[in-house]
Amino acid sequence: MDFNLAKLKQLDDFLEGEVEASRLPGAAYAVGIGAEVVHENVVGYAENRKGQCRPMRRDTIFDLASLTKVTATLPSILQLIDSGLIRLNDPIGLFLPQFGQGEKAEITVRHLLTHTSGLVSGRKYYESASSRAEVLALILAESPQVPPETRVVYSDIGFILLAQVVEAVTGQRIDRYAQDRIFRPLGMAQTTYCPPPERYGQIAATEEFPDIGVKVGIVHDENAYTMGGVSGHAGLFAPLSDMVAYLQMWLSKENPVLSEAVRKAALKCYTSHLDGRRALGWVCRGDAHDHTGDLWPDTTVGHTGFTGTSLAFDPVSKLWSVLLTNDVHYGRENKTIVRLRGRVHNLVAAALINLQP
Repeated sequence: MDFNLAKLKQLDDFLEGEVEASRLPGAAYAVGIGAEVVHENVVGYAENRKGQCRPMRRDTIFDLASLTKVTATLPSILQLIDSGLIRLNDPIGLFLPQFGQGEKAEITVRHLLTHTSGLVSGRKYYESASSRAEVLALILAESPQVPPETRVVYSDIGFILLAQVVEAVTGQRIDRYAQDRIFRPLGMAQTTYCPPPERYGQIAATEEFPDIGVKVGIVHDENAYTMGGVSGHAGLFAPLSDMVAYLQMWLSKENPVLSEAVRKAALKCYTSHLDGRRALGWVCRGDAHDHTGDLWPDTTVGHTGFTGTSLAFDPVSKLWSVLLTNDVHYGRENKTIVRLRGRVHNLVAAALINLQP
């Protein structure tokens, strides 16, 4: 399998057209096969508003939003499984006793990873809480709306709890654990929670808020912001090169972070008997939230982030893509990114040649 590079140029033309039509502020993106980066480019603006215009660059850092789930929390949990410290079917109450009573006692690590815990998708905790401790207290008081493993309901709450499991088991908060055990070993030098102000000029702007203006370097997600910028569901910032390194880890034979066995286990679909298709953390092809268009292999998995970010890869063919945008810079009601992602992935797949039968 290889790429027709001339056809990949259509991807550049398409995204440049979206920028020129003011449907997209900007993007940094890359596609490849295994360890090879076949094509990467940037288009548009890291910030584009009256009085402030910054072009997108290859080293621009993005608010990853929900890619935090699969870039920080998921590999941290999988590493604890690799280390024999936790198991998929361990109840969450084993690590967080406050979450072990009543209906919640049946919720396991696997349920949270596959979004089958029965917990609601999320709540606006920031409207009543003013600190990390207050948000966590509200979450620990939650109860499932339906019994575990009866529905797939994508839940921020589940990944906030998983980050607390990491902290309970290791004694390290998710930001420190992931930095020490995931990002540093993979050479992801610019991936971080709570980037320092001196790096704000390198960070893509997100949404403009009436009270504080445009967010640059401050996490967009309101619950994560109330938690001090560090959470299992959102809060991570990273540039394109670091996200490429992260995806390539999933496709490598050996790496310093996760065993081949745990990666293989993570990429199975665990919910084909329910109303969605979910691996551990990842979205499988055919799920309602699958963003990879019409042409990618059936074994593809991926994930998206509310700010306009997305990852996808196929563990069989080793095909992968990273698409980082600051779509919410033009407002959270700008929904063009939903259709755009599928069109981008169709363009990538259409450029493939020498496909195996």
